[in-house]
Order: sequence, then C-alpha cells, then structure tokens
Amino acid sequence: MGSEDFSYMLEKCPGSYLFLGIGEGAGLHHDAYNFNDEVSPIGASFFARLVEKAQPTLQNSAKG
Repeated sequence: MGSEDFSYMLEKCPGSYLFLGIGEGAGLHHDAYNFNDEVSPIGASFFARLVEKAQPTLQNSAKG
C-alpha cells in the first residue's frame, strides 16, 4: 500500500505513516537499492514501543 492509498484508509480509521531512513544510497524504487539490514532492529523496537505505549489506552477503551 503506497502513501497515496494509505490516505484512504485514514478516512476510515485513525493511523499514521512512518518513514524509517536507512542512510545513504539509492532510493527505494531504484534498481541499485540495497536494504540496510542493520536498521531492522531500530524499526522493530520502534513499533514494539508504540504498542507498549498504546496498550493502557486500548485496554481502557475496550472496557467501555
């Protein structure tokens, strides 16, 4: 799902979009693009922390 499509999803439910930089080099849609695997733990820890921070809010809203 591209960012332009993601905007349609945001019309239905709250959300956000994140760009995680991976340093210098060719861009995402370039033939020479090479994903920097060293950034994976950073992205994973960001999303894990995001869920941890949201859990109390989600649990309270589920209780009604």
